[in-house]
Amino acid sequence: MQISFIFLIISSILTLTLCADPGTTVNVRIEGKTNTIFESNVFTRGHNVTTVSGGTHHCDGTNLNSHPTAGPTATSALDDASKHGHFTWDGTFSTTYDDFFITRIGSDAQTATQFWGILANYNYTKTGGCQTRVQKNDQVLFAFDAFNKHFFLKLAGPSTARHGIETIFRVTDGSSGKPMSGATVDKYVSDSDGNVKITFAKGGWHTLKAEHNDSIRSNTILVQVH
Repeated sequence: MQISFIFLIISSILTLTLCADPGTTVNVRIEGKTNTIFESNVFTRGHNVTTVSGGTHHCDGTNLNSHPTAGPTATSALDDASKHGHFTWDGTFSTTYDDFFITRIGSDAQTATQFWGILANYNYTKTGGCQTRVQKNDQVLFAFDAFNKHFFLKLAGPSTARHGIETIFRVTDGSSGKPMSGATVDKYVSDSDGNVKITFAKGGWHTLKAEHNDSIRSNTILVQVH
């Protein structure tokens, strides 16, 4: 009897360990109305989230029975990013969808025609942010006025360059991989293949980001110029 009891305790401990949310690290990028509010890697676990408008609710992937066990989610990553980035956000809570609807990040609040969208790896999430589980190294994007934009820019290129030597970067639509022409990176403009040819006039660290008037601005590339 005693052995069976001990075995039961050990089994329970193992079950709890296996079911515990280990958390993961994802890249969170928040593109606001006129600037990038936050862009960095964030470690997140599913947890209770509190907003002024929505109150406190669980946000761990089990929302609306989307997943059988708790884990990190898109909105839990946003909540953790807000702590690292020292910005606030708000959202209402729907009991029907068992999820938050994001209404404001930083100072950028939704309007009657402009709303916040959530994308994972450049694709719109199919469920709410507390239902959407995220995995290691996922690219999680929160974009203001997302539904009125046609493209979500992605910038690729080297992290080092030579002073005075032309270096090529490439701008694409992250969702489709389509090359983006006419996008601006610094003072340079991408060609029909999405290529941007940049000659750095001075050494040091340079921050690059692609923009286009009908698109959500791109990720950042830090380039060290020698």
